[in-house]
Amino acid sequence: MEAQDGQVPVQGSAAASTGEQLSLLRAHVRGERTLPARDASLALTDPVAEVLVDVPLAHLDRPFEYSVPVEMADAAVPGARVRVRFAGQDVDGYVIARKDRAEHAGRLASLRRVVSPEPVLTHAVLATCRDVARRYAGTVSDVLRLAVPPRHAAAEKALTAAHPQGAEPVRPPRPEPGGWGALRAGEALLRHLAEGGTPFACWTATPAAADPLQDWPTLLAVAATTTLSAGRGVILVVPDHRDVDRVDAALTAALGTGSHVRLTAAQGPQARYTAWLKVLRGHVRCVVGTRAAMFAPVQDLGLVAWWDDGDDLLVEPRAPYPHVREVLLGRARREGAALVAGAYARSAEVQQLVEDGVVAVVAGDGPALRRAAPRVLVAGEGPEPERDQAAAAARLPSVAWRTAKTALATGPVLVQVPRRGYAPSLACQTCRAPARCPSCHGPLALGGRDTPPRCRWCGTAVTAFECPRCEGTRLRASVIGDRRTADELGRAFPGTRVITSGAGEVVARVEGGPALVVATPGAEPVAEGGYAAALLLDAWASLDRPDLDAPLEALRRWLGAAALVRGAAAGGAVVLCGAPTDAPLPPVEALVRWDPGWLAARELAERRELALPPTTVMARVDAERHALADAMTAIGLGDVVERLGPLPAPPPPARGPRAQEPAPRHRMLLRTTPDHVLELTDALRAMRATRAARKEPEPVHVVVDPRDGLV
Repeated sequence: MEAQDGQVPVQGSAAASTGEQLSLLRAHVRGERTLPARDASLALTDPVAEVLVDVPLAHLDRPFEYSVPVEMADAAVPGARVRVRFAGQDVDGYVIARKDRAEHAGRLASLRRVVSPEPVLTHAVLATCRDVARRYAGTVSDVLRLAVPPRHAAAEKALTAAHPQGAEPVRPPRPEPGGWGALRAGEALLRHLAEGGTPFACWTATPAAADPLQDWPTLLAVAATTTLSAGRGVILVVPDHRDVDRVDAALTAALGTGSHVRLTAAQGPQARYTAWLKVLRGHVRCVVGTRAAMFAPVQDLGLVAWWDDGDDLLVEPRAPYPHVREVLLGRARREGAALVAGAYARSAEVQQLVEDGVVAVVAGDGPALRRAAPRVLVAGEGPEPERDQAAAAARLPSVAWRTAKTALATGPVLVQVPRRGYAPSLACQTCRAPARCPSCHGPLALGGRDTPPRCRWCGTAVTAFECPRCEGTRLRASVIGDRRTADELGRAFPGTRVITSGAGEVVARVEGGPALVVATPGAEPVAEGGYAAALLLDAWASLDRPDLDAPLEALRRWLGAAALVRGAAAGGAVVLCGAPTDAPLPPVEALVRWDPGWLAARELAERRELALPPTTVMARVDAERHALADAMTAIGLGDVVERLGPLPAPPPPARGPRAQEPAPRHRMLLRTTPDHVLELTDALRAMRATRAARKEPEPVHVVVDPRDGLV
């Protein structure tokens, strides 16, 4: 006798012995259930599918069982997209497994539809998503939205028609070491990659503005080609699309066309999904892209690499806010791949990996590095104050003006300005009080030379300013942006072409002729043959940022601009303007000596003494006062987690002009050691799941490894 949809067999029959009945009864008590094997409407093999449904609620972050109709038996493969009925509505999901027996004792709902039989969710990607969700106290469904791009049916059909069978990618020959040969342990790294090894390396790049063959995109392409020659796959992640363009060009030169794909969030839906499918089906094994590429389903992954670890663009701005470093580090360990973290500077997190022995340093020796780097001058030091004290303290000191004037005779000059806009901050000329809007008390800013000041909050134009403190009517610029800097330099160097590169209008490349290129950090164009000189203005603005990483971030920005300048042997020079000279500053010393490792080690040692990240792990919890207290009670872990707070938290952004003013929020910082990070994140996930199951109305916002709110 067979159990019918959860009913317990209580009577025997001629065909069922007493032992068989007892076995069925025990199975039902244990919660086991086998779908009717003779039901013609269900699949004959593995009629049960485990499905991850796309539901954002934390307490539903687990697979659910559905029966597989016979007509979907071949299409509902593990990794396929499906539609299922959940909580009274149709939702998307992924089949993650097929099995013969269900754990649920009741009737199972059937799959509604197989959206596509393409197995887009591979086992490796799913395992990575689960690790990321656990590490950042998030849900797997949130990570899957970041990992798998939306389906594009036309892309599937077009790619299937173009590649009906999918041939094995051709292995390229092993390339020459090139610029890696000039680095300590560079050739050893390539040898391990060629032999299928799994080295972990921290690569400190050498400036090579005048030699494209030694530039970092070319060296990344050499490392990728070496890995591909061993028959293994490659993922290269860079901060923005301009970096993708440079690495893409280097890969094309090394591999030819069609041997790699670009994968960025800026691609159209069809282009992005086509690139994803090419990787998934094994048509190509090399991916270059922004953070959208970190989950790419590369087959037989052999190398993961990322550039410029300290760049904020490598942090995902959507929940659960993972960093490319953590995702690729986890993939390298899980999938047995090599790892390369490259940059001109070095973040504290990478320095910790170095000191823990996780990664080995690959870099040029000190003398060779300093020969390749430009000469660095600090305005206000040496004999400059004795010549002209006022000129030495000016925004464009005499040494900077003379350096730029001389350099313009041989090539372009880069001017890095830390702020964008014209005059983003104004103050009263008389009392220096910040200028405020008379309507909403927001800060005033100047958008151009001939435009009136406007409020940065409400946009009101202020044609007649009057200071409420001293009744002054004149304004001055507290902070000068890149566009006003371009106007001032145009007047200081008449007849010289001025190019501006910043937010909204980023220039990728400039010619090698005389020109002044004014750019914000990260938007510096690449000059043909390298810049003749660079002026780093307003150094105080980078050093005074209210951020834990301010010293390392300032050096990262300065090195990023200075690396585009010709070497000292070719006459290249960099002038740092606006840095305090009354006391030695470690970031300035590291720039002059071109020694980012020294500064990173110094910063990490200080943070270790103060128990600050990355030597400890921090989590930030924001909520209303009562909700925060309930959350802290649910989390517990008083023996391994230190609580800092509560303290006032900034309000969430308003969602509309008529939105009610939100209730005051409070913030708690949770600190623990790296050994207990998973205990903390598991407790945070359990707290979120409990509150979601109880339908608590007050939201609790959780961020692990926050990059702000710590200072």
